[in-house]
Amino acid sequence: LVNDTRMLQEYVSNVPDIAWDLINTFEKPTTIIYPHAKNIAKNLIGSDGSVAIRIVKDEFCKQLVTILEKPIVSTSANISGEQTPLSFNKIHDQIKQSVDYIVSINHDKINQFKPSTILRLMENEEFQIIRQ
Repeated sequence: LVNDTRMLQEYVSNVPDIAWDLINTFEKPTTIIYPHAKNIAKNLIGSDGSVAIRIVKDEFCKQLVTILEKPIVSTSANISGEQTPLSFNKIHDQIKQSVDYIVSINHDKINQFKPSTILRLMENEEFQIIRQ
């Protein structure tokens, strides 16, 4: 997760023109897989040199990334194969017990979004929808 397009450019060698259109188009959280990652830990880079990055819109996440001045590695709050939880109370206890810290905000909020859209950018300025 990054907080803005400036930070995005620190971790992607070349942000293709189509990416700017996609970033500005989507209302729903959207993760884009970019070719040619840079300045990122090797275990976060795909075998093909790619990296998945989302510019956060959630105000808390944006402030956290801004304060840290570094991107945040994020994952889904569900166990693989299980449904995405729509509220904090629906997150499986196994996940809650395996983290170091849980932020005490939005625990009563019902998430209206489905999981983020995931797009893969191709070298030829096209993109592939991985998850809608």
